[in-house]
Amino acid sequence: MTAEPAFATPASGARPALASVWFLELELTQRCQLRCPSLCYADAGPTKGHGQMTCADWERLLDTAPAAGITTVQLIGGEPTVHPDFSRLAEHALGVGLRVQVYSNLYRVTGPLWELYSHPDVTLATSYYSDVAAEHDRITDRRGSHARTRANILRAIERGIALKVGIVDLGGPGQRADEAREEMIGMGAAHVGAPDRIRAVGRAARTMGVRSNVNELCGQCGDGRAAVSWNGDVRMCVLSRFLPSAGNVRTTRLADIFGSAAWYELLAQVPRRPRPRDGDCKPNTLCKPNQDGGDCKPAETICEGDALVLPRISAREIRPETGGGR
Repeated sequence: MTAEPAFATPASGARPALASVWFLELELTQRCQLRCPSLCYADAGPTKGHGQMTCADWERLLDTAPAAGITTVQLIGGEPTVHPDFSRLAEHALGVGLRVQVYSNLYRVTGPLWELYSHPDVTLATSYYSDVAAEHDRITDRRGSHARTRANILRAIERGIALKVGIVDLGGPGQRADEAREEMIGMGAAHVGAPDRIRAVGRAARTMGVRSNVNELCGQCGDGRAAVSWNGDVRMCVLSRFLPSAGNVRTTRLADIFGSAAWYELLAQVPRRPRPRDGDCKPNTLCKPNQDGGDCKPAETICEGDALVLPRISAREIRPETGGGR
């Protein structure tokens, strides 16, 4: 990386002109089968818990989400599928008219989960680190994780499931992040961004020996998106947990939080990178695809920085009408 990204910082007290929140990341749990000692933003792991949000709390949130402007929720963790109420909550979200993305490590996928992922209003996302099994397993600190994740990526592709694969480059010598991306494209994955750099958030910040700060964010936090943690705290995105919460959904309605002074104070803390308009891709200006994960047309994401996003096009648009491969 040769230069810092250009940011536009809002004037003190100004309210950034951002899109209303429509995409809500729901961090169901801190538990995960993987340990990822050097990069996990959530500090997740096999011994972590599911937080203070009960199933009833999550269902109440889902019931009120459409009235707060939410059209799509992402179920994430940790590993969301290890939450005991994962399937119930996914079905509940679909039942109230929300689209669902599941961000999973794809370490273990059961038959019922494949049926869920095949729903026309469900998309799937995962992370992949290397085309070499030993390197991927070293990054996740779980032997066999590469073989399982890769096999389930291939199965999702064969079933015609809408899938996004995020590649994270830890910045160490020799990681085969670019080769991992080429492998995914060669396997037929339709949505694979350029490798993103590791962000100094959560466990990664401790590993890197630095303090998290707003310059580690992609600059689009809160712009059409927000996150709710396993304890009910509302933030601009899952990576901004080092900033204060704008409120808690266990005590305050989501719509009220989005209209609160605390929410706008958070939005004002993030330096904003303007999004390139169609046709505005100019080398060496805003467009740094090797740095930030693909931020100019025809990039597949609405937020280039962390890969935790829904593809621009919907599941219905990218799944063949015939359902081939399913």
